[in-house]
Amino acid sequence: MEERKPKILLAEDDTNLGMVLKNYLELNDYDVELCRDGILALAAFRREKFDICLLDIMMPNMDGFKLAEEIRDVDPDIPLFFLSAKTMKEDVIHGYKLGADDYIAKPFDSELLLLKIKAILKRNQELNSKEEEQHEFRIGRYAFNARLRTLTREGDSHTLSPKENELLRMLCEHKNDLLPRELALKKIWGSDTYFNGRSMDVYIAKLRKYLKEDPDIEIVNIHGNGFRLVVKD
Repeated sequence: MEERKPKILLAEDDTNLGMVLKNYLELNDYDVELCRDGILALAAFRREKFDICLLDIMMPNMDGFKLAEEIRDVDPDIPLFFLSAKTMKEDVIHGYKLGADDYIAKPFDSELLLLKIKAILKRNQELNSKEEEQHEFRIGRYAFNARLRTLTREGDSHTLSPKENELLRMLCEHKNDLLPRELALKKIWGSDTYFNGRSMDVYIAKLRKYLKEDPDIEIVNIHGNGFRLVVKD
């Protein structure tokens, strides 16, 4: 049976750039769907399963920022790159706050983009195929099953996203000890850049919210070093 090619959603309104990039990626064994505005791209995303999204920002009908918000509502963890000529600091920061894995300024090197796509898809494949030695944890009043991605308290169960799950699993493995910031970033996000660090801080805040019903649990920020999952006996 022929192996399934990774599928890319490419949202780009520049006809020439879109076709050149589509052809280049297809030559490198990717299945690419090219959409020339945000509304068409969102419809395609809801209709099909993609492995990564490459989004221009300045598009008709729906810009890339709005498109990213809509995509994140459907799938909070799909890899997402912005490809944009908007290079002002506030635009870049806004892109990362929306959950971008990378923000690539136009014009860009297609070979470098290809390497980044390969790296992030490899990272996701490793996370998804990973078999943890321990997958069940007790955290105060909560039961955490890392294989099922469930966090349960008094019969009330919440399903975690893949990144939330992996981060909580690492915190549990280091319970009452330091989880180094660099270790978590490299293992889950692929690199310890400033913007990935900001993304991880958002996920830490989400985990604190999920665990707030037990006052004996605290995720402590060890400034500049990492985090501690503190569980009082």
